[in-house]
Amino acid sequence: MFRLPQLEYKLTELAPLFSEEQMQFHYGKHHATYLENLNKAIEANGALASKTLEALVLENSGPLFNNAAQAWNHTFFWFNLAPKGKGGAPSAELSAALQKSFGGLESMYKQFVDTGVKTFGSGWAWLCAGPEGDLKLVSTSNAEVPFKGSNLRPLLTADVWEHAYYIDYRNRRQAFLEAMKDYLNWNFISENYRNKNVRSLHQSMKG
Repeated sequence: MFRLPQLEYKLTELAPLFSEEQMQFHYGKHHATYLENLNKAIEANGALASKTLEALVLENSGPLFNNAAQAWNHTFFWFNLAPKGKGGAPSAELSAALQKSFGGLESMYKQFVDTGVKTFGSGWAWLCAGPEGDLKLVSTSNAEVPFKGSNLRPLLTADVWEHAYYIDYRNRRQAFLEAMKDYLNWNFISENYRNKNVRSLHQSMKG
């Protein structure tokens, strides 16, 4: 069975990016519901019990994929955030890649915000790395992940489903994405860049 990952910060510590109420609904209700539905599917099919979360994402479609992928996406999202001033800075290696691919961090993040704003409807904006360390911005719809059917690995993501920001920002998606820049966990993002495989979130969610 999977459980909500334990956050490395309190629900109040991402303010003013997110209010405690926003976190209670997004983390405590939306994310929890994906996990509840995923666990029900696992209970109904014992063969799934030995699968990692990543395997459930890669090997399935339909409702099972949707709930497994949303569980993965949300966990990754929480991990790539940190209280303001506590997320560190991009590693030298990642900084060099950002310079090469985008002309630097500021340019990348401006394009990242644009990617999120232009994602139609519900979905996710991603900064990903290719097998040669090249960086790419990707938009996915609904529960889709960038590593299914590709050789990309996620480094950073923003949830642009309305439930991610509506309590605090209403329809101002761009304002949310711009504010998120000060709450990025560059230690986590840099580690994703060093790691040549898609990060496994399986153990952080087993219970």
